[in-house]
Amino acid sequence: MGFREQLDITRLPQHIAVIMDGNGRWAKNQGKIRHFGHESGVLSVKDIVEGCADIGVKYLTVYAFSTENWNRPVEEVNALMELLISTINQETATLTKNNVRLNAIGDISSLPEQCIHDLGEAMRKTADNTRCTLTLALSYSAKWELVTAAKKLAAQVAEGKLNIEDIDEHSFSAQLTTHDMPEPELMIRTSGEHRISNFLLWQMAYTEFYFTDTLWPDFRREDLFEAIVDFQKRERRFGKTSEQLN
Repeated sequence: MGFREQLDITRLPQHIAVIMDGNGRWAKNQGKIRHFGHESGVLSVKDIVEGCADIGVKYLTVYAFSTENWNRPVEEVNALMELLISTINQETATLTKNNVRLNAIGDISSLPEQCIHDLGEAMRKTADNTRCTLTLALSYSAKWELVTAAKKLAAQVAEGKLNIEDIDEHSFSAQLTTHDMPEPELMIRTSGEHRISNFLLWQMAYTEFYFTDTLWPDFRREDLFEAIVDFQKRERRFGKTSEQLN
């Protein structure tokens, strides 16, 4: 029996976050340059998006490019930006065909002008799609996001629009880039690394983590289903005891 058949469709995570790691190592194993791994990784993204939409996962957020990634060699960064533009333009029609909405979080203004334009157009064209929301974390940093949220609240207090006593986790969450989606219940990281690398630090306070040695270009929907099956075997207590839950 495959993992797809083992899924309890009534207990799916509503929101899955993914750290797509291992493109460079996968390319090296193939005797290719790193960009070959990034190109192959796009196929995995497509398959995982379709897998999520197929079973009914409503939100998928993928860590596509961190603020730290700007420190990589200029040639690799430029190639990644070109790949981002070409992928967005090639896949917008497919997203609409599959009723998937495209979203983006991060310091989008730091992206190349063409990226910003094409990303905005793709988001506009898919805005009415309702089956699943694919969010690309681009030029994203959780620390950047938290500092930005704090600055927004501070400005509201300074302008007399908000009392400092009214700041709580709900008002803080409302300032985050993910304010219009549920917090991720499952986070998947590929390639054998066991860290969250400045990704959704606030949102993943109670997220279940799943780590796999599979490199991202080899990760497919059956691997996704395996991760969800593992997730469904866990007891999520949120600070309570097992007895309270039962």
